[in-house]
Amino acid sequence: MIRALFALCITVAWPVVAFAQQDAGPQSPPSPDKSGFSLFSPTPTANLRSFCTDRPTKSTAPCTVDAGHLQIESDLFNVTRVSSGGSIATTWLVTNPTIKLGLTNTLDAELNLVPWEIVSVRDHATGQVSRASGVGDLYARLKWNLLGDDGGNIAFALSPYLKAPTANSSIGNGAVEAGLIAPVNFNLPMNFSLVVDPEIDLLKNANDGSRHVNTSGLLSLSRPVSKTVTLSAEIWTDVDFDPAGRTTQVSADLGAAWIPPSQPNLQLDGGVNLGLNSRTPGVQAYVGISRRF
Repeated sequence: MIRALFALCITVAWPVVAFAQQDAGPQSPPSPDKSGFSLFSPTPTANLRSFCTDRPTKSTAPCTVDAGHLQIESDLFNVTRVSSGGSIATTWLVTNPTIKLGLTNTLDAELNLVPWEIVSVRDHATGQVSRASGVGDLYARLKWNLLGDDGGNIAFALSPYLKAPTANSSIGNGAVEAGLIAPVNFNLPMNFSLVVDPEIDLLKNANDGSRHVNTSGLLSLSRPVSKTVTLSAEIWTDVDFDPAGRTTQVSADLGAAWIPPSQPNLQLDGGVNLGLNSRTPGVQAYVGISRRF
């Protein structure tokens, strides 16, 4: 597992860094040297980057939290509806916080855990409803920015994660799983930004304890429509190569984020994800909040 993830790091990182070194576009003024800041020597407020989150939509941005600072990003409301095989499953997340801590100028650590998840399934034929609830699985991540954290037309990061099975059997699959995301951000003309998020996961097989590969990716286009509001639209796809049967999901996702003029470290957002095939949840809607400290 570790060898596979390391090989993917090298495969993705090499062409992106090479392309960035050849970029002949307009260059920004040199950024201040922030390499000396750390968890115990926090980045001064005057040197903080613009507030950047992994919300809304499914995209992961290549930006990291400044050294010594804490950032919390969470759903306040999140509901997903899946219609399949004559039943409708509805999942509610009672918040969904991700806590991020800046370790260095280009590295942060992240923890994500749903404190309470509720799943209800209604059978169309009988009208019966079954319910399950409990704490979700714990996800531990690192995000290491290799390019563009403090400016430039291209930004690139690696974000490996490990899932600990803290959910009960009615919510989770009871398995340790891992993966790697390699987000790339391109600043385009007319203030557009494009995020490309290739991801590879090693997941537990449905019918035994072995592991299989899952891949996903997205193209997310965003643009500020005012000084405080940014709109996003993306196409997301996921291919699960489980030996029990390969499945493909595709969705079109829309999101909006608002940073109040007087609160540069606060963001409110919301969005909707629309499934484009029968394997994908039909609708997922959410509202969230992010805060940097």
